[in-house]
Amino acid sequence: MSNTIIGTDFTLPGQTSVYHGKVRDVYTINNDLMVMVATDRISAFDIILPRPIPYKGQVLNQVAEHFLKAASDIVPTWLTSVPDPNVSIGRKCEPFKIEMVVRGLMVGHAWRTYSSGGRELCGNDLPEGIQEYDAFELPLITPSTKAETGHDEDITAERIVEQGLATREEFAELSDIARKLFAQGQQMAAKQGLYLADTKYEFGKVGSTIYLIDEIHTPDSSRYFYADSLKTYQDDHTAEHPKQMSKEFVREWLMERGFSGQLGQDVPDMTDEFIDAVSRRYIELYEQITGHAFTKPDDGLPATERIEASIMRSLEQSPGSLAA
Repeated sequence: MSNTIIGTDFTLPGQTSVYHGKVRDVYTINNDLMVMVATDRISAFDIILPRPIPYKGQVLNQVAEHFLKAASDIVPTWLTSVPDPNVSIGRKCEPFKIEMVVRGLMVGHAWRTYSSGGRELCGNDLPEGIQEYDAFELPLITPSTKAETGHDEDITAERIVEQGLATREEFAELSDIARKLFAQGQQMAAKQGLYLADTKYEFGKVGSTIYLIDEIHTPDSSRYFYADSLKTYQDDHTAEHPKQMSKEFVREWLMERGFSGQLGQDVPDMTDEFIDAVSRRYIELYEQITGHAFTKPDDGLPATERIEASIMRSLEQSPGSLAA
């Protein structure tokens, strides 16, 4: 666990800004190129937890690469190169300040809303009689605001247009792209024996062109179940709950110990055993979803030195602007 990547603080050639997010450190180069470093930080309930997870950043980065390459058949993506297991480089876009959340299954936030009596979610009517783990007839688009600090919040299409976060035409196009990406993600997951239950997409623009940005279909942004265990439960609700592969189990572990991100609550002690279990879960998801064996870096360098060297080599080889 000594080589985990808690954070980076590089000074890169042409660097114009740096942003340290919940999980990623994002460097802007010449105002048109972005270098995104996936650290091993982990967040839950929009709070960065006190201990990092070994290899989590590599898993997120390489899963995102796997799906971004496939997504380019549907929409242009921001990604241009992956020079290191923890690094992605690509085009800087002007982001839409919303997340396009797509839900195919009544679980997580949707189920918590429904089971507490809510019958509407982001403008979608929820009929009576739905049970947990039931599939929606058509996947729901349930957007949220993208908060720079604090919690993201549900929002309707009407409010998005009213607040100028997207035009009506843009929102319709984003929804169409999100549905196509979700269908592709579900098909790719099904081939690996998994069910993609819900996820979120982020988009940006260069000129009038919409790009898919950030990560896609990772365990931080998505919820997966083993397809056979989900089908067993849907056929017989007395069976064991479906086995999932996502970050939700971390949230559940925290909630079982009285933590849900509320003011005044203390994060439970994250033991070495728990950290190791979370790391193994992330690696398991990588191998399951991609069908590839997970390979740990083995160059002898401390992780941050390796990452900085990889970025520098990439920028030296491709120093030019991407902006059209």
